[in-house]
Order: sequence, then structure tokens, then C-alpha cells
Amino acid sequence: MSLPPGRPKESSLPTGHEGARPGPGGKTRSAKGAHGRRIGLFGGTFDPPQLAHTALARCARDALPLDEVRWIPTGQPWQKSHAISDAQHREAMVKLAISGERGFVLERCELERAGPSYSLQTVHELLRREPGASWFLLIGADQYNNLHTWRGWQELLSLVTLAVAERPGVEMRPDAQVARLPHQAVPLPPMDISATDIRERVARGESISGLVSDGVAGYIARHHLYRS
Repeated sequence: MSLPPGRPKESSLPTGHEGARPGPGGKTRSAKGAHGRRIGLFGGTFDPPQLAHTALARCARDALPLDEVRWIPTGQPWQKSHAISDAQHREAMVKLAISGERGFVLERCELERAGPSYSLQTVHELLRREPGASWFLLIGADQYNNLHTWRGWQELLSLVTLAVAERPGVEMRPDAQVARLPHQAVPLPPMDISATDIRERVARGESISGLVSDGVAGYIARHHLYRS
């Protein structure tokens, strides 16, 4: 898949704000370690992981740039209204989707944690585990528009650099409080792919070639996922 070259765009805020977020009490806290590795956090249900996910992760890795992109399958999503596939299937599909990709790593912390999965908990856990790293939260337009509904989102953004995928024709409508905060923009090519469409295609017996990797497509077929 051909991806656009180049550096990420800055938000329209004044210079000097890159990587800085207002912390508790109004203090500014840097999201970048002095000499640490630059790690992207890419979470989702990944039910299934699709080629648009891979494109976003590649673009972020190359444009920001990042040493690693941690793929974080959600354990128990708190905002999903529909049932999702078992964690073992989603984990296995992520492994297949990222196989052979430079810097892509599976992160299991949310699968191992009981209860609903909150990004703030995940970031706190990773900060304790790797205090010298610089963390970048990778999200798409839908997540950006709803970010103000996330638990502890202000604290979350004080701990990470926010990186938002921007795709031509996709409207960004974040809450005013979120819009005022700086972020890195990651440009993406047009890709009309959704997990819902993939699941519906499988249920109808249609091909999903070109929507997911061959390994993921084979796994879905072998395990009869999304058939009912």
C-alpha cells in the first residue's frame, strides 16, 4: 500500500506547545522524555484489524516519527454498544495484521486487566513500566470528535502527545475544550473501510479481499467469525 511521505502537520496553536499539555493545577507537563524512545499507542477493539488500521499506524510511525507502535486490543470496551469477538480471536488477528511490520508490537495490558478498558489506566501502567519513554496517543477522527467523553481525558492529554489521523473528506468536529489543545496531525490517504462493513460482508458470504490482510482473512474463515 502506498502511503504519503512527509512530516506531520502542527495544529494551529502558537509555537512552543509541541508535546506540552496542561496538567493538574494548570501546570504544564511535557509528554516527551529527554532521551527516551518515541512510542505510539494505538488502541481499539480490532474486530477485525483492517488495512485502514495498518495505514494509520504506518503513517504515524514514519511521519512523527516513532520507534514503536503499540497495538492495544481493548479488553472490555466501555463505549461499544454491540457485542465483540472474544479477546483471543482479536489478539490473534492483531498478531497476523502486524506480522513483519517494522516497529509494530502487540501490547496485552488491557486484555489482562479486569473491568472496562480506559486509556488513562493504560497510560499510567505504561508510564510506570517505561518512565523514560515519550508517548503518542494515535486516534482517528471519530475518536477525536468524542474525546471529551473519555474518562479523565484532560489528565490523559497531560501525559501524552496527541496525534490525530486526518483523511480527506472526513470532518473534524472536536469539543471546544479539546480543539484548544495542541496536537500532531497525521495525513492519511482516502480509505473507505470500516469494521462494520467487513463484518457485514462476511455475514453475507462476500469477499473481504483488499479490506484486511490475507492472514486476517484466512483466520476469519477458519474460525467462522462474523457468520451469525
